[in-house]
Amino acid sequence: MVEQGYEKPESSAEEDKGEVTMTLGENGTPGFPHNNGGGRLSDFFKVPMLWFKMLADEMHWTFVLGVVIVYGINQGLGGALARVGTEYYMKDVQKVQPSEAQIYSGITSIPWIIKPIWGLLTDVVPIAGYRRRPYFILAGSLGVVAMLILSLHKVHLVLALALLTAGSAGVAIADVTIDACVAQNSIAHPSLAADMQSLCALSSSVGALVGFFISGILVHLIGPRGVYCFLVIPYLLVLAVGIMLNEPHVGNFDYQQINQKFLDAGRAMLTTLKFPNVWRPCVYMYSSLALSLNIFEGMFYWFTDAKGPNFSQETVGYLFSIGSVGALMGALLYQHSLKDHPFRALLLWTQLFYGVSGMLDLILVLRMNLKLGIPDQFFAVIDECVSQMIGRLKWMPLLVLSSKLCPPGIEGTFFALLMSIDNIGLLSSSWGGGLLLHILGVTRTSFDRLWLAILIRNFLRISPLCLLFLVPRVDPSSSILPDRIVSSKDGHVQEDRSPESDNIELVSLVSHVDER
Repeated sequence: MVEQGYEKPESSAEEDKGEVTMTLGENGTPGFPHNNGGGRLSDFFKVPMLWFKMLADEMHWTFVLGVVIVYGINQGLGGALARVGTEYYMKDVQKVQPSEAQIYSGITSIPWIIKPIWGLLTDVVPIAGYRRRPYFILAGSLGVVAMLILSLHKVHLVLALALLTAGSAGVAIADVTIDACVAQNSIAHPSLAADMQSLCALSSSVGALVGFFISGILVHLIGPRGVYCFLVIPYLLVLAVGIMLNEPHVGNFDYQQINQKFLDAGRAMLTTLKFPNVWRPCVYMYSSLALSLNIFEGMFYWFTDAKGPNFSQETVGYLFSIGSVGALMGALLYQHSLKDHPFRALLLWTQLFYGVSGMLDLILVLRMNLKLGIPDQFFAVIDECVSQMIGRLKWMPLLVLSSKLCPPGIEGTFFALLMSIDNIGLLSSSWGGGLLLHILGVTRTSFDRLWLAILIRNFLRISPLCLLFLVPRVDPSSSILPDRIVSSKDGHVQEDRSPESDNIELVSLVSHVDER
C-alpha cells in the first residue's frame, strides 16, 4: 500500500518549481498526480507514471496491467485491427457481396448479445478454485486458436465465420471478466473508482486510435490474413493475464448452488422487466438502434471501388482513426455540457441530428462534394468525424438511462441484460441493412441505388421519435424505478453479495460504440 504522500529529497528552489505531487483523496488515499508548476517536458511523462505507480501499489500491478491489456491492447488496438482486417478479408479473400458481409458481421457479434451468461459464469462458477483467471485463459485461448487458423489457412466461409465468432467470444469473455475485476476493486477502493474509470477509458481510446492508424498500413503490407496473425499477440497477452493475475483462491465451493443462483437472477430480472417504468425505455432503446439501419458494408465497398473514391487501405485506416477522435469528442461534449439534461429532450435532438448527419453520406455518394470543390478524402474525414461524434452523443444518454433502470441487488447482471437488448438492436440494424442492400441490388460492382439506401436509412433514423413518449421526462439525477423496487431487499438476489460475487459493469461500453 502507498503511504500518505511522498517524501522528497531536499532540492534547490529551481528544482521545486516543477515538482510533481500526489493529491490525497478520501480516507487519505493518494489521488491523481498534478504538476505544481514549471511546465517541464519531463513532467509530461512523470505525472502519468506516478499515477500508474499509485494504482499498481493500491490494487496490485497485475490488475492494472490486466486493464491495460484487455481494454487497451485486446479491445482497443486489437479491435481496430480486427475491424479493418475483416472488412478486407470478406471483400478480397472471401469475395462476398456487401449485403452478405453485413449479415455476417451481425453473426460474429452474437457473443456480445449473451454477455449476461458470461457475467453469471464468472460470478458464480469458479474453475479450479478461481473466478477470474480461468476465464481469461479461456478467452485468450479461443482467440489464439481462431486467429492462427485464419492466418495460416484459406478456410471455407462457414468455418471462417465460426472462427471470427470464436475470436469475438474471446474478446467478450475477457471484457466481462475484467469488468468484474474493476467492480471488485471499486468496492474495495471506492476513492479510486474514478481513477479506474479513467484508466479503462484512456486505455481503450489510445488503443483504438493507434490500432486504426496502423490498420490500413498493416493490411497493405501483410494483407488481411497477416493482420489475423498479428492479432495472436493481443490474445496471448490476455492468456498471460489469466496466468499471472493476483486472485484469492476459493475453497470448498458448493457447485450444487449454481442452478439456484441462475434461477434467482432470472426470476429477479423478469420481475423487474414487468414494470412499465422499465420495459417502456427498453422498447425505445431497442427501436432506436434497430431502426437505424447499418449499411456500412455498402459504403465500404463503394469507398474502395474504382467507381467511388477508390480509397487505399491506408486512407481507410486513417478515416477510422478520425472517427475515433470524433467519438471521443462526443463523449467529452456530453460529459461537459449535456449530462444533466432530461433524457427525453436530449434524445429528441440527438436522434434528429443523427438522421441529418446521414445526409453527408448522400452528398458524398452523389459526388456533390466534388461539384462544390471539396476533395473526397477531406469530405470523408468530415463525414466520419461528425457521424461518430453525434452517434456517441446519441449513445451516451442511453447508457445513463440503462444504469438508472438497474434494481439494487442485481445491478451488474441486469445492466448486462440491458446491454444485450441493445446489442440485439444493433444485430437487427445490421441484418436489416444487409436486407436493404440486397433488395436494392447493391453489389460488389453495382452501386447505382446506394444513394436510395442512404436516403431510406436516414428516414428510418428519425422514425424512433414516434416512440419517444416511452422515455421518462426525468433527468439523470432523478429516480426512475418504482419505490418498491428500490426499497426491496430480495433475499435470493442480495445474499452472498461479496466483492467476488459482484459483477457491476462500469466500463465495458465505450470500446464498442466505435464499431457501430
